[in-house]
Amino acid sequence: MKGSTPKPRGLILDLLLAADPQPLSARDAVAACSLFGISENNARVALARLSSDGLIEAAERGSYQLSARAHDLADDVATWRTAEQRVREWNGGYIVVHTGALGRSDRAALRARRRALDMLGFRELERGIHLRPDNIERDLDAVRRRLYQIGLERKASVFCASGFDAVREARVRRLWDGKALTANYRRLRQELEDWMRGAERLAPDDGAREAFLVGSRAIRHVVYDPLLPNPLVDVKARQTFVETVRRVDQLGHRLWQRMYEASTGAPGPFPPRPVDRLQASA
Repeated sequence: MKGSTPKPRGLILDLLLAADPQPLSARDAVAACSLFGISENNARVALARLSSDGLIEAAERGSYQLSARAHDLADDVATWRTAEQRVREWNGGYIVVHTGALGRSDRAALRARRRALDMLGFRELERGIHLRPDNIERDLDAVRRRLYQIGLERKASVFCASGFDAVREARVRRLWDGKALTANYRRLRQELEDWMRGAERLAPDDGAREAFLVGSRAIRHVVYDPLLPNPLVDVKARQTFVETVRRVDQLGHRLWQRMYEASTGAPGPFPPRPVDRLQASA
């Protein structure tokens, strides 16, 4: 479960999120990129472009932090650690997003819309009608606010629906492959357990590199998990998988700390973060 080589922009954004609220120095960004074969020039070009795109900003001389614009999405991604706490009992109804009246020519808006819908597990039933089980967040207003915050246009209608006829209800339930999701939870959890057993025996650079690749892929699975209720998936298998990803995240921070200390002799910018602190700050 090693994952693919990261691109400089994505790697630097991930490092900034890991370091937050502390700034990340350009020197540390360059050093981290070098672990993945990314040249110093490409790393500095990525920093410059992220700054010109308004995703990062100077914190102090030679250091950067996430911009307010980037924080909206980054803060939502960071809540993966407490995803199960946002799940509630399912009453059989659905949350619906209607996008039929929205434009389709603005590519940036389309990407943001699709990302918001995907991150909250919505699937398209018919053109412009996206839905998911009504089992997340406190209530509909909380779902609506979260969708708008991470990219859905405010002109989109968000409402609850139930009482589908038997044929359409069957179509709705086929929008997600619950058996495949459950099988993935079990398979990925085992892969993560196998990796963790040998991770601390790796050389510092190798450990940090693998921790990033393994952790990024695992966290992405949680971020984009639809958080379906029983009986659509095995909820217990998902909970066990997410707990394993939390442990990988903690181990990853220890490995990055070890790598940084081995190369500089100084404490690293990515300290370990115990689960209780993560949950309190998410």
